[in-house]
Amino acid sequence: MDSAVASQASHSMQSLSTNEPVVSVDWLHANLQEPNVKVAHIPGAQFFDIDGISDRTTDLPHMLPSEEAFAVAVSALGIENKDSIVVYDGKGIFSAARVWWMFKVFGHDRIWVLNGGLPKWLASGFVVESTNDALKVSFASDAVEKVYQGHVGPITFQTKFHPHLVWTREQVQKNMEERTHQHVDARSKARFDGIAPEPRKGIRSGHIEGSKCLPFPQMLDASQNLLPPDELKKRFAHEGISLESPVVLSCGTGVTACIMSLGLHRLGKYEVPVYDGSWTEWVVKNSDS
Repeated sequence: MDSAVASQASHSMQSLSTNEPVVSVDWLHANLQEPNVKVAHIPGAQFFDIDGISDRTTDLPHMLPSEEAFAVAVSALGIENKDSIVVYDGKGIFSAARVWWMFKVFGHDRIWVLNGGLPKWLASGFVVESTNDALKVSFASDAVEKVYQGHVGPITFQTKFHPHLVWTREQVQKNMEERTHQHVDARSKARFDGIAPEPRKGIRSGHIEGSKCLPFPQMLDASQNLLPPDELKKRFAHEGISLESPVVLSCGTGVTACIMSLGLHRLGKYEVPVYDGSWTEWVVKNSDS
C-alpha cells in the first residue's frame, strides 16, 4: 500500500481553518520555509507507515492502533501537539486521507491533506529531495510493537481518543436493525455488487445489507483533487444519500472510506464515523460465526 508522508509547521499554518480538509500545493510550497517545518520527497516531509502504525492484535490489515501505541509512534516521528500537519501520498489523494482520519480520531484537528498529492506537486514543477528515513520509520513501527508487548516508550505527543469516529462490527450490526445512519460503501460498484473479486485472497465480494455504494473516486477530479462542495453534493445526491442525516462509512479495509470522510468534511459533516474493519472484517467475522 502506498503510505502517506507528513510535513509539519507550527506558525503560518495557524491561520488555516480546520473546517477545510485540504491545502493546495501552491500554499504548501509558499510556506515550506516557515520556522519549525520538519522536513522524503517534498522537502520537510516524514514517512508515516499506516501498516506499521497499526493494531498488532489482529490479522486484519492496518487497523487503528491503540491510543497509547499511536501516541508512542507519533512521538517517535518527532511530531508534537503544537505542530500543524500536512499529509500527502504518491497517488494524489489515497492513503493520506487515512492518516488525516487517524489524527482526527486521536484528537489532533490541525491536519490537512495536500490536494492532488505528490503528482500535483511534481506537475507544478516544485522540487523534491531524496532522503533515507527508513530508520525513523522502523523506530516508530518498533515502538508500536513494544507497546503491544507491554513496553511503552517515551511519549511527547498527547492524544484524546474520539470513539464516535470509529465504528465496530457490532455497531454496524445494530445499525442494520435500527437504521440510525446511512451506510455508505466507498468500494467500486462491481465489488459492491459481488461481480468483481476483492483484492484480498479469501475475501468474497458483496456488501453489507442496507448499505449504498458511492465509489471513492467520485470524490475526486481527474487530477486527484478533492472536488468543490457543489460537485460533491451532486455525487451524494445522485446516490440518494442525504446530507441532512447521519452517515457511517466503510470500504475494503478502512482506507478509501477516509477519502469519503474527507469529502463529507468539506461539506460540513465533521463527525462521520468510519467502520474500521470494513468489508474485510465483516466477511471474516461472519464466516467465523
